[in-house]
Amino acid sequence: MIRAAVCVILLIVIWMIASDSYKKLPGFYKDVIRIGVFSDSYWDVQNGYSYKILEDAIAQFEEQNPGVRVEYVSGIIKDDYSEWLSEQIMKGDAPDVFFVLGEYFNDFVEAGVLKELTPFIEGDQNFFPDRYYTSAYEYGNYEGIQYALPYECAPKLMFVNKSILEREGLAMPDDQWTWEDFYKICSEVTKDTDGNGTIDQFGTVGYTWEDAFDSNGVILFDERGKECYLTDKKARNAISFIGKMGELNKRYSVSSKEFAMGNVAFQPMLFSEYRAYKSYPLSIKKYSGFEWDCLTMPAGPEGRNISRLDTLTLAMSESTVHSRKAWELMKFLTGDEKIQSEIFSYSEGVPVLKEVVESGENQKVFSGDSDTGNVLSLSMLSDAVEQAVVVPRFHDYDSAIAEVDRAVRNILEGSSNVNMETIIQNRNINNYLKTKQ
Repeated sequence: MIRAAVCVILLIVIWMIASDSYKKLPGFYKDVIRIGVFSDSYWDVQNGYSYKILEDAIAQFEEQNPGVRVEYVSGIIKDDYSEWLSEQIMKGDAPDVFFVLGEYFNDFVEAGVLKELTPFIEGDQNFFPDRYYTSAYEYGNYEGIQYALPYECAPKLMFVNKSILEREGLAMPDDQWTWEDFYKICSEVTKDTDGNGTIDQFGTVGYTWEDAFDSNGVILFDERGKECYLTDKKARNAISFIGKMGELNKRYSVSSKEFAMGNVAFQPMLFSEYRAYKSYPLSIKKYSGFEWDCLTMPAGPEGRNISRLDTLTLAMSESTVHSRKAWELMKFLTGDEKIQSEIFSYSEGVPVLKEVVESGENQKVFSGDSDTGNVLSLSMLSDAVEQAVVVPRFHDYDSAIAEVDRAVRNILEGSSNVNMETIIQNRNINNYLKTKQ
């Protein structure tokens, strides 16, 4: 009996060693780091590799850090993630490290649930912020304090229906095109193609005042969001340009569905959508019947060919008791070249490390285009990320932007005296900002 019992125990020990089950025994791990993550794509497109990059990173991190285990809760979809995370924080059970969706970053900072990273950054001789794209790195900064590191990003680019341009005998713009070029092309393609008296081919859809402001160098608020500069010449020119573009459609409200049907020449979208729908079979499913590509946004007379950047960041909980290991995990997920390279293979975003994006090995990601055979320039993509506009970070930014949006609509729909209307609306916005002080 004793011999049999010993044999059973040996078999169990051998099985546990072979299957790594011994690692689950109480006390085996000195540190258990929990990470908050969602199951689907941040970019709202189909993705069958939701945990692939994270799982690879965890395996490598645990191998490099004996005695450390990284855990996460699976099955939380993006739409429910921020609510789930807030509940965990309120219960005092926040993950040590967690991904932060762009629209909730300000809220989490203001709630005091994110740990300041400045002490870790300044005290770590092996951490180099300049490895990250400047705009992506600044996305995790709030009023001069770094609260998060970038994980992946996507700049807004201009989608182009090449078939319309070819049919109209127009050349594809280059990466240095301007508002003047943009307007000229839109004015030439906007027309009634079937002769029934109604415009059915359009220049653009989805081009907003924010796009115009970004590409014309507009600084809309001061650093702390206490004053609005809507009356600045650059802003006024941008508003006038938006109004001029809108007149081409004779007040017809063009929808993004029109672009998918092949009836619109230009539509701004995130690069992640370009990645998702350039690949067979999604390209056929989403945009069928015409050739399409993307390029930079058109530059205003006082601006550049730049646009806004959306970034998924990684932050540390203020309440973590594993801050040192949590910091090492954050650095690994965002700063390891192999892990960041996997974003090109298993996600639709852009890695946040310059050396990864600019690597010649990654050019193959953009070759083999199922629609046009064109190869997207990695230098163009890299420049678009590096020079992208960073959304300001201050208290109640979203509500301030809502006030500006309302003001711009009133200006465009109001009197013919745009300058006077802008002065009035700017005064209203500043009065609103004063109430938030």
